[in-house]
Amino acid sequence: MREVIVAANWKMNTTPADAPGLARAIAAAIAEPEVVRVICPPAISLAAVAAALDGTGVAVGAQNVHAESAGAYTGEISASMLAGLATWAIVGHSERRRDQGETDELIGRKIVRCVEAGLRPILCVGEQLAEREAGHADRTVRGQVEAALAVALRAGPFPAGLVVAYEPVWAIGTGRTARGADAAEIAAVIRAAIGHVASVAAAEATPVLYGGSVTSTSAAEYLAEPAIDGAFVGGAGLKPDEMAAIVGRAALTARARRGA
Repeated sequence: MREVIVAANWKMNTTPADAPGLARAIAAAIAEPEVVRVICPPAISLAAVAAALDGTGVAVGAQNVHAESAGAYTGEISASMLAGLATWAIVGHSERRRDQGETDELIGRKIVRCVEAGLRPILCVGEQLAEREAGHADRTVRGQVEAALAVALRAGPFPAGLVVAYEPVWAIGTGRTARGADAAEIAAVIRAAIGHVASVAAAEATPVLYGGSVTSTSAAEYLAEPAIDGAFVGGAGLKPDEMAAIVGRAALTARARRGA
């Protein structure tokens, strides 16, 4: 049975002064051990948030790692530097693909670094609006998954603990959202892609999250889909009441699956 996961990406919000209090407030609101809960603060707040979440059962994730293990890369953070601060890491977020020009090959190398350092990677994939309107959403997402994993698989076995987050780019911060059926359809595409480059067993075991302006109002629609294993939360991840509602709904999914 796949894990049910809710991961919050705080993006470029909070400071080391206010992040610990917010993290503690969210942790207190999402005390649902049947759901894997992850908070991904800015790098500068990782230490403070890790200390604040110690003993709560809520994990800490980094928003990015570098594709090399060390070297002359000013301002960058390697996966090994995150030891003791995080146990998860986001790779391939759409904003980094857009703003930093990250390619699938580079993202695949980041997955390798995560595995080497014992971090669970959250691989983000998703299509632009023009790609969806042209009927190419499936092809785009399949290509992203297969290309990144092909790089990772050249370095070793299937990445331990991999999670894939489907985030349709056109639904991030635009007020538009995908339907639950749309998310489930792309989850099937993601698992088919994993099965193509790895194995059917790996595909069936890999959790797929939906991300794309998830809120307490919209979460139920996605979490009702058997192919969706949780939520990758943006703005709502900064609000304890929103996170409480999302994780609470995820807990219902986890219990239903366990009962089934």
